[in-house]
Amino acid sequence: MIPTGSSLSNQSFAGAEQPSLTWRLDVERGKVSGMIDNLEAVKQAVLAILNTERFQYLIYSPNYGFESRGMLGKSRLVVQSEFKRRITEALMQDDRVSEVTDFAIAFEGDTAVAAFTVISEYGSFRQEVILNV
Repeated sequence: MIPTGSSLSNQSFAGAEQPSLTWRLDVERGKVSGMIDNLEAVKQAVLAILNTERFQYLIYSPNYGFESRGMLGKSRLVVQSEFKRRITEALMQDDRVSEVTDFAIAFEGDTAVAAFTVISEYGSFRQEVILNV
């Protein structure tokens, strides 16, 4: 029997803000070492996003990761535009990131280096991505 007399139409559901507290990943030692929060947690999340190839791993949402492939042989103008767009699109998926600005893209042989500022609710920091083109 289906219960009667209740309704969901008058209720509103607000999404709860997720905590920033997370495990500190010590990449050099391959260990988890303590906890981090706020800006340090955002920095770690940015590194994880930029080092995960988008669409490659089924465990991640299609919105997670950075598309580093597909720019080989493209002109520098296309690489500049796409590099900036792809970095911004990847990082803006994290609710703690409010803006990605101050892009500087330099070419060194077959490598493009993008330096940019990540602005989050906990502060801002500079980040760099290197891509073979």
